[in-house]
Amino acid sequence: MTGDIKTSTLEVRQDNWSETRVVEEAMDGTLAGNEVLFKVDRLALTANNISYAATGDSLGYWGFFPADEGWGRIPAMGWGEVIASAHPDVPVGERVWGWFPYSTHLKVQAGKVSATGFADVSPHRAEYAPVYAGFDRASANPMYEQSREDQDSLLRGLFMTSWLVEDFLKVNDFFDAEAFLITSASSKTSIALGHCVRERNELAGIGITSRGNVGFCESLGCYDKVVSYEDVADLDAEMPVVMVDMAGSVKVLTNVHHHFGDNMKHSCRIGATHYDESGPVKDLPGARPEFFFAPTHVKRRSEELGTRELMKRLGMAFMAFRKFSDGWLQVERSYGAEAATSTYQAVLAGKADPSSGQVISMWTESDDGGE
Repeated sequence: MTGDIKTSTLEVRQDNWSETRVVEEAMDGTLAGNEVLFKVDRLALTANNISYAATGDSLGYWGFFPADEGWGRIPAMGWGEVIASAHPDVPVGERVWGWFPYSTHLKVQAGKVSATGFADVSPHRAEYAPVYAGFDRASANPMYEQSREDQDSLLRGLFMTSWLVEDFLKVNDFFDAEAFLITSASSKTSIALGHCVRERNELAGIGITSRGNVGFCESLGCYDKVVSYEDVADLDAEMPVVMVDMAGSVKVLTNVHHHFGDNMKHSCRIGATHYDESGPVKDLPGARPEFFFAPTHVKRRSEELGTRELMKRLGMAFMAFRKFSDGWLQVERSYGAEAATSTYQAVLAGKADPSSGQVISMWTESDDGGE
């Protein structure tokens, strides 16, 4: 493929995520050695993506797909198709799952090619964990079903995070706790964690959410108990607990820590669904809140179990969660830059129905691929 390719990309201000723009620019379609050009298909848009913006500086997410000073390209999980390739082992037509920007195209430097996938080995990706640069071949994935692509885009990455944090706490004997506290219980990452806790069935899982979402969370059946943020004080403060905080709200974190005091045995921060209430926390009673960085635990468990065994356990657990999600998750698709932007704003504002899974494409619905 030669000549310029017109691309369209959704960007957000790094210091004001509600300010967006759609950048249209020309990409050189000529490929250097081992370069691969993707048509970016459909990508998930959940509260998880807002968390990537919230930790864009501290965890490096802004660096995945560089943009102009002050602007950012939020990473998203989903599907892409190779439409041009200068790598002998990456054929045109290859369909892959991985991390992409909200864009129509992505050009990468392919390397670390294996039967199951390959990676972007561009210099700017070198400082980040390998898991963020990989692309998994659909043809080599035994769990792949074309009809479940949108569901996989929405759930696969966040389930991995939830499974790993639950596994991390299990490896540490749950810090002698008796129950999980899971904030933002209506978010998909929290639902995945609640499912993991229920499947292991060693600790009680307590979901904490807004009053308006209590009924929805109870209907899922993956929490032993659901309370609203306003009713945290009704929980038994004598019960030793671990908390996985998906909300990122200083107010919520502070209230829960003060209620449980020294019975807060471990406090794990992951998400930022309440990004407008975020900020630094200090001098809280109980365990000091710590951010959970999934790639670190992946490395540890790969060394302990072997990568194949770890991926087998993850895969089997994900298939169970995928089946569970058939009962509550409704996929909603948005096509084109304008619709994608509107959907992003709704998710950012917390207005998306928790039972809906938003999948967006920068292509129009009638577009045949834009090659």
